[in-house]
Amino acid sequence: MPKITMIGAGSVVFAKTLSGDILSFPELAESEIALMDIDPERLKIAEIMVNRVAEYLGASPKIKAYSDRKAALEGADYVINMIQVGGYEPCTVTDFEVPKKYGLKQTIADTLGIGGIFRALRTAPVMLDMCRDMEEVCPNTWFLNYVNPMAMNTGTVLKGSRINTVGLCHGIQYSIGWLAKILGVPKNELKYQVAGVNHMSYFLKLEHKGVDLYPKLKQIAEEGGEYVRRDPVRFEMLRRFGYFGGESSEHTAEYVPYFIRRDREDLLERFDVPIDEYIKRCIEEIEWWNGIRNELLTSKEPLETQRSIEFASYIIHSMETDTPTVIFGNVLNRGSITNLPDRCCVEVPCLVNRSGIAPTIVGDLPPQIAALVRTQVNVQELVIEAILTGKKEHVYHAAMLDPHTSAELTVDEIYSLVDDLFKAHGDWIPPMS
Repeated sequence: MPKITMIGAGSVVFAKTLSGDILSFPELAESEIALMDIDPERLKIAEIMVNRVAEYLGASPKIKAYSDRKAALEGADYVINMIQVGGYEPCTVTDFEVPKKYGLKQTIADTLGIGGIFRALRTAPVMLDMCRDMEEVCPNTWFLNYVNPMAMNTGTVLKGSRINTVGLCHGIQYSIGWLAKILGVPKNELKYQVAGVNHMSYFLKLEHKGVDLYPKLKQIAEEGGEYVRRDPVRFEMLRRFGYFGGESSEHTAEYVPYFIRRDREDLLERFDVPIDEYIKRCIEEIEWWNGIRNELLTSKEPLETQRSIEFASYIIHSMETDTPTVIFGNVLNRGSITNLPDRCCVEVPCLVNRSGIAPTIVGDLPPQIAALVRTQVNVQELVIEAILTGKKEHVYHAAMLDPHTSAELTVDEIYSLVDDLFKAHGDWIPPMS
């Protein structure tokens, strides 16, 4: 049976979901699951939770909790990363509050933008340290990264370590279900091709029984209605660029310079842009955790779980049983998307079996989509360069090239904002020169 290590297991939503997915496969029901977190209380709750999930599923895994990362990694066949460096407080709050002083508003701030840049600066170095431990105690492991900013973090690890790594997200899976609902087509009958970079992948093909569904989708976009009102930014991008994106409106709004502008409340209202959305979600998550903590400590009942749309369990099952499956993975571009830069971190369909994870060849993206995606790649590559070289100048470069930040602030303001964020984050970010 494989050993599966979950780093940051105190992120109990992921711990519950992924352990349930893994243990629901009969072939994985007796796996060794190592839970690791630096927060003793959250680690305790995660251990209780995974045991209760196993009980519900009738599985018999070997579950052990660790406070020592290297011990948890020893001999691991798979490592699932779900850490949050700096937590909601102080770091996530800092990512939002400091930019607000400059009039720079954000929705999620975990992927691109000034918030995404600084999230990467404090997170990717920790992941590199993690990989150095893996190189010592489990060099042949597969590192499955769920931590945002996905492209920056995964790209840094792929370029800065020897560990087999793939970045995983659920945006495309949710988008497939959403499109099936919009178009009135059974999800399992929808045929599609999706590629790009994380949170800015696009549906290049969308068909049902050989019929192109894009004319119908574009007609829905033009007519408006309930679905457009519920996903206004993404439908507007479809109208303007011709393709439907693989991530939600609240995410997409802050990746481009069109929807969040200073002194333009009308845009926020027109496109229903939820400023500070991630802050609200974090507060709700903390409240949920307090509730589930009390429930787990006072009840002995098994914890019900249902299979999710996350890819981690399918990857592990496929590699262990040699059952082929296809996922959307974040990998280095080695010819998969031919009009994006070589070795940038792209999100493409990948074939998984016992041999590993093999990215497929997509070819060229439509020219306007490739141009749009490259605005993201520019920032991501500069942040990765800053982390791997320790050169602070590239952080300024990344911020100046970020579409939303550069549309709102002058060069002097961007430099000042970056300096303020470095100061506010303090030791959470390794020294740079």
